[in-house]
Amino acid sequence: MKKNEVPEQAQWVYSSPDLKELAQRYDQWAIDYDQDMVNVFGSVGPQKTVEVFVKYVATNAKIIDVGAGTGLVGQLLYQQGYHHLDALDISWKMLEEARKKNIYDELYQGTLGQPLDLASDSYQAIMAKGVFAPGHAPSSAFDELIRITSKGGIIIFTLRSDYYENSDFPDKQKSIETSGHWKLLEKTEPFPMWPKATKNLFYNVWVYEVIRS
Repeated sequence: MKKNEVPEQAQWVYSSPDLKELAQRYDQWAIDYDQDMVNVFGSVGPQKTVEVFVKYVATNAKIIDVGAGTGLVGQLLYQQGYHHLDALDISWKMLEEARKKNIYDELYQGTLGQPLDLASDSYQAIMAKGVFAPGHAPSSAFDELIRITSKGGIIIFTLRSDYYENSDFPDKQKSIETSGHWKLLEKTEPFPMWPKATKNLFYNVWVYEVIRS
């Protein structure tokens, strides 16, 4: 694999033709996911995102880890003192792996971009690492994330830099801000997400405060 290519396993997931297939591919990857992320990809995404998260969210906040997968991010949050964690993911087998870490209060299977079976204003913070990428959650998913976040709550997510630049995300994010539903607090400099696998696949961490009434 050339250094500027997406790792084969990730490309296999990104190329899912629909959400049903996406869930099935994550189901198949679930058992090996943690090992691949650490040993093959050298993923720094969880650490980078949590470093930003702790700047904005109190440890007593009720949080949902969206696209939680096997709980790699949730595990780091728990270690930082965040013990009111729920998890949501498209893949139940990924959530079964997350359950083994004993860090989440509730596990929910759900699909971003579709209505979520969660009450409005349920959470004071949302963590969404790795869900806004090719073949994954659309920009329309922000509407539901804002709905389930209380006013003054924080939404933190990663976006693949090259994907962002060639998508409808800029217009959607600006539209939400213009309509008075959230405001941008921080956008980090781009960083290589999987440095062991490729040096040229960059992500940014975005931080928004929900301000809608």
